Amino acid sequence: MTQPLTQLSIHGRNAFDERVSDIQGAPLRGLSADTVQVNIGLRCNLACHHCHVESSPTRAEEMTWPTMQAVLAAARRAGATTLDVTGGAPEMHPHFRPFIAAAREAGLKLIVRTNLTILLEAGYADLPGFFRRHRVRLVASLPCYLEANVDKQRGRGVYGGSIDAIRRLNAEGYGRDARLVLDLVYNPPDPSLPPPQDALEDDYRRELAARFGIAFTHLLTITNMPIGRFQHDLARDGHGETYQRRLREAFNSATLPGLMCRSQIHVGWDGRLYDCDFNFALGLPVNDPGCAHVDDFDPQRFARRAIATAEHCFGCTAGAGSSCGGAVVPPARGDA
Repeated sequence: MTQPLTQLSIHGRNAFDERVSDIQGAPLRGLSADTVQVNIGLRCNLACHHCHVESSPTRAEEMTWPTMQAVLAAARRAGATTLDVTGGAPEMHPHFRPFIAAAREAGLKLIVRTNLTILLEAGYADLPGFFRRHRVRLVASLPCYLEANVDKQRGRGVYGGSIDAIRRLNAEGYGRDARLVLDLVYNPPDPSLPPPQDALEDDYRRELAARFGIAFTHLLTITNMPIGRFQHDLARDGHGETYQRRLREAFNSATLPGLMCRSQIHVGWDGRLYDCDFNFALGLPVNDPGCAHVDDFDPQRFARRAIATAEHCFGCTAGAGSSCGGAVVPPARGDA
């Protein structure tokens, strides 16, 4: 029987480490901290079925302003080029706007991961213009171009709200002006791997243009990780072991050089450091206890770390791979 994720040791060898070591002679290690990804809070106006951090309107966890300033200082020490801001709905954080403004002033490229519907809520209608002024790249969740599938995953009426939000962003130039990037995110509605990213992007572009006249920049396909609410659904439906086996069998060694954990630092809302957003969701911190908090961040020490891994890491290496930037490589037959 597959061992529960929460019982897997990140300080000893596990099945993912063994697979990687068989291929490259050593477990996975970091390469750089070019991107600083930061989860600034877990409050969200939605409670999506696939949410791996289990955000909702009732979550109150949020990053303090001093920690936000420490994040920017860490990015400067690391020589990072990009700040990737996520949540929850990160826009709901009371210091979201000054944080974005300070990051832009520091010369960082900006990514904000948005659920789209927050742009329709009272107090947030100015955000499309704010994003445009600060040249923020938007990565927006739209897990299907069909209404029924989106509303099943994210809640009734979310699809219609998302389309309305994209129209507002298009009106600001997003998805139409090459300088204003609006990427959409697909994730499967069931325990399966995403289809080829390029082909699905063509489908999205055709369907959304024909139905609504809306545009976007690129589509990113992301594999559902067997953690959070999706893992709860898998366990309830009796698909947990089957899905984990599917991810293992689809392992593709060509994904290893481009895995997001190798070129980023993830900062949780409380300032603790992780290798990625998924490890943050599981509470799996970086392997180096001397570099566990953003206040103690040492870029040279962090870059040499062995990456904390567990069973869910097979999700990032399955098929074409999966990261916060979508597929990692073209689809290929996995190493079985």
